[in-house]
Amino acid sequence: MLKVGLLGAGRIGQVHAVNIAGNLRSTLVAVADVYPEAAEILAAKYGAEARSVNDVLNDPDIDAVLIASSTDTHSDLIEAATAAGKAVLCEKPVDLSLERAKACLEAAAQTGKPVMIGFNRRFDPNFGALKAASAAGEIGKAELLSITSFDPAPPPVSYIKVSGGLFRDMMIHDFDMANFVMGDRPVSIRAVGSSIVDPEIGEAGDVDTAVVTMTYADGKIAVIKNSRRAVYGYDQRVELLGSEGLLQAENMLENTVVKSTTAGVASAKPTYFFLERYMPAYAVEWEAFVAAVLDGAPMPVTLEDGIAALAMAEAATESAKSGQAVEVTY
Repeated sequence: MLKVGLLGAGRIGQVHAVNIAGNLRSTLVAVADVYPEAAEILAAKYGAEARSVNDVLNDPDIDAVLIASSTDTHSDLIEAATAAGKAVLCEKPVDLSLERAKACLEAAAQTGKPVMIGFNRRFDPNFGALKAASAAGEIGKAELLSITSFDPAPPPVSYIKVSGGLFRDMMIHDFDMANFVMGDRPVSIRAVGSSIVDPEIGEAGDVDTAVVTMTYADGKIAVIKNSRRAVYGYDQRVELLGSEGLLQAENMLENTVVKSTTAGVASAKPTYFFLERYMPAYAVEWEAFVAAVLDGAPMPVTLEDGIAALAMAEAATESAKSGQAVEVTY
């Protein structure tokens, strides 16, 4: 049984608490948060204790910690947790600074403790099936990847100001998905971004609409499209063109009913947001982490994977500002 401490009792912490408590091979022992009342409420829901971060890290009976706190704490907590002998699953991104993230990797590696980064979309069954089909050679050589990721509405500007920007906060999921699907990392990135959804996002120094084109050493191309606004719901699609065919992972809809009349053919909208869309993926992600820690299975998303996605986000940020393609340094 994996005994777990949860660091962060916010929205994503609550998602993870469900899966920790619901997994037959893990138990939620303690919850810590900068707001003690939030930790107490969440801990009480699952029969755990509300504690300080230091208490969680210093408890020898806790085997692993799940870091779901604010991004600016991730690297420090990964280092502290691995130094304390804990296995770690940390939400993305590793850090807002690539240099700091690399220092975190070096420090964590010296402890020998396993670290997984929470790119939950790798565990979505549809994206996983697309990846498996490509890896099996069902469409020949992969040549052109297209990833669409549109949020239904932008987050508050107060969040935007501390998020690190769209490329580090939102598109970083898609950078990792590209690496996952392609089994390769791009050598250069060209990005363009605009603030057309909410002028306040632009005034905060960020963009809300962006397109990135990535090129690979062997000539493959990947395109990522992001928007903070899609009025019809949470739009999450992946399309991979190969030398012998096409693979597509379409949206998850609110229901499967299709109405066909003389007026036309209509179906339900995509699910509204990530909680509805990716809850099954979060559960599979947690099971994969538990298997890696308890059974010695390979860690499916490593700290190195997190740093690669962050390097791509930094290159995209630089490209959007300069208007030039940027070579990616991993």
